[in-house]
Amino acid sequence: MTTPPHPRSGAAGALRAAYQGFAAVVGGLGDEESWAPSGCTGWAVRDLVFHCVGDARRALVALHTPAEGPPDRDAVTYWRDWGDDPVGAADGRRFDRVAASMFLDFRQLRALYLETAAATVRATAATPSDRCVATQGHVLTVGDLMATLAVEAAVHHLDLVVHLPDAPRPAPAALTTVRATLDGLLGRPAPVEWTDEHYARVGTGRAPLTDAERAALGADADRFPLFS
Repeated sequence: MTTPPHPRSGAAGALRAAYQGFAAVVGGLGDEESWAPSGCTGWAVRDLVFHCVGDARRALVALHTPAEGPPDRDAVTYWRDWGDDPVGAADGRRFDRVAASMFLDFRQLRALYLETAAATVRATAATPSDRCVATQGHVLTVGDLMATLAVEAAVHHLDLVVHLPDAPRPAPAALTTVRATLDGLLGRPAPVEWTDEHYARVGTGRAPLTDAERAALGADADRFPLFS
């Protein structure tokens, strides 16, 4: 069995590509477009942008929260904690939507995202990738943290452009990291000829598996989504 490449390989470049790609879309949005629905249930584009501000801020906090090793999570195992708390997830979605609504002018939220994302990219690039940091109750290396951030940004980029057909798609380097993460969770390369975008959607529950895909996956089909 072929061992999937680890997502931390090239994590710094993937994070930079993911954040710059997401920022390129956000930077071109006006107030009217910010009210378009996103691919996240119950969220408009502006709600998703606010959520991603929180991701970038969390990264900045983690980079300044050194921790003693060894790490207890890596870029793959980090995601195994997600999806087990539907009530908490619903509360989080509600909080982000209410908080995003407090920005009466989308330009303010847009500027906040752009400056925070840029700061995160600079800060991660300046931090040794093998340094251990604490985030969300776990210890990761900075390299693994960068990979998780790239994955979240790439998946949310797909959510962002669901109703923005002319917007740029996620960067290939970011989607490659998503694929490596999903393969790591699956324990093998996906046995179906999926594009990176489609694998990202079905692997995170954003698109259902077809009967043919379920047949190709065999017993592993019941493990989907691999994270959400």
